[in-house]
Amino acid sequence: MSTPEIRPLAQPSIRLTTMAHGGGCASKIPPGELEEVVSALSGQQYEQVIVGLDDGDDAAAVRIGGADGETAVLSTADFFTPVVDDAFDWGRIAAANALSDIYAMGGEPVVAINLVGWPREVLPYELLQQVLAGGLAIAREAGVPVIGGHSVDDPEPKYGMAVTGTAPADRLLRNDAAVAGQPITLTKPLGVGLLNNRMKSTGEVSAAAIEVMTALNRDASRAALDAGARAATDVTGFGLLGHLFKMGRASGVGMVVDRAAVPLVDGAAEALRDGYVSGGTRRNLDWVRPAVEAAPGITEDDLLLLADAQTSGGLLVVGEVPGHPVIGETVTGEGIRVR
Repeated sequence: MSTPEIRPLAQPSIRLTTMAHGGGCASKIPPGELEEVVSALSGQQYEQVIVGLDDGDDAAAVRIGGADGETAVLSTADFFTPVVDDAFDWGRIAAANALSDIYAMGGEPVVAINLVGWPREVLPYELLQQVLAGGLAIAREAGVPVIGGHSVDDPEPKYGMAVTGTAPADRLLRNDAAVAGQPITLTKPLGVGLLNNRMKSTGEVSAAAIEVMTALNRDASRAALDAGARAATDVTGFGLLGHLFKMGRASGVGMVVDRAAVPLVDGAAEALRDGYVSGGTRRNLDWVRPAVEAAPGITEDDLLLLADAQTSGGLLVVGEVPGHPVIGETVTGEGIRVR
């Protein structure tokens, strides 16, 4: 079945990205503050929970079928303010980002529901239809039905999905399963945060960034599983350094990153040079800086790039994934060394 094409409609005079204080995953609550808040949920003990709150993994994993059950049900939710001005593309990006949490756990998504905040007296519902059509297009690409959802009247537009998936309970990709002495693979280039911030400021659209953000992590997840990987996460709002830090802390290993090996989206280096660094990226770097050791020659701009708040970024896999660049290695110890 082909996806209904709702475009083109007359776009509103207000650019979507100007209607929110932050865009995409850069609008997340800062990681240090978030950890303090969710600590109130700690201490829950349930036999069926395989992956819960302890290590801040990408999705919750719950065993079904009793203590000896072989299947894990994965559950996640992700939504954010506009990261681009085109409503259809925003829907596509948000859906790919939400589905990514399931792929990052080594799972397959089963069903999704929409999450919507909409300023109904400011933006027309026809524009919301475009957002939902974009989300549906990506869900169809993934083979996932979108059934229902929830909406609220909100002064800032927001869109995303809650997604349920499944995975073999003994073959999850987890952020606490890394071991020392393994290569680290990154499956998408960095820099979409810089390019999105430039677009929010200037209106200049980056087709390369949109292509990266709308690409599903499905094939990379399957390739990681086929390669025998056991530890992975996806790179989103906390940046590469933030997600490396969380994985290393959860697993009890150190991380080494080769700056020159990290791939960049076309135009990201220029956006960094021109100063389009988001507040979320600077907060990411502030959070991880005490754990980061920069080798001689590594600049502040290098660290900002590695802390760039990604939206719908790639998978960060401990292990080598064919077809994707190795950007470093895990080591004994703790913290992150950038060389």
